[in-house]
Amino acid sequence: MPKGYLIAHIRVHDEDAFEEFKKLSGAAIAEHKGKILVRNPSPDHREGGAKGLAIVIEFASYDSARAFYESDAYTEARAVREKISDTDLILVEGL
Repeated sequence: MPKGYLIAHIRVHDEDAFEEFKKLSGAAIAEHKGKILVRNPSPDHREGGAKGLAIVIEFASYDSARAFYESDAYTEARAVREKISDTDLILVEGL
C-alpha cells in the first residue's frame, strides 16, 4: 500500500505562539504514527510562491494522512497555526 504524505510550507508570524502549535501538532503526529521526514526553516527556495518552513510528514497510507489532518487533535493544532502563520499544505499519496 502506498504511503501518504503531508507537505507544507509555513510562514510563521509569531515564533512564540508557534511553539504551542509544534507541541499540539507533535502529539497529533505521534498519535497517528506519522514520521517527520523534513523540517527545514530556511529551505533553498528555487521556484513558486510556497515559501517558509518546509515540512514533510510520512504516514502509513493516504487514509492515515487524511485521518491525521481531520482528527480533533490536529484540528486544535491547526486553529493555533492559522492564527499565527500563512500555510500552503497538501496531502499526497506516494508511489
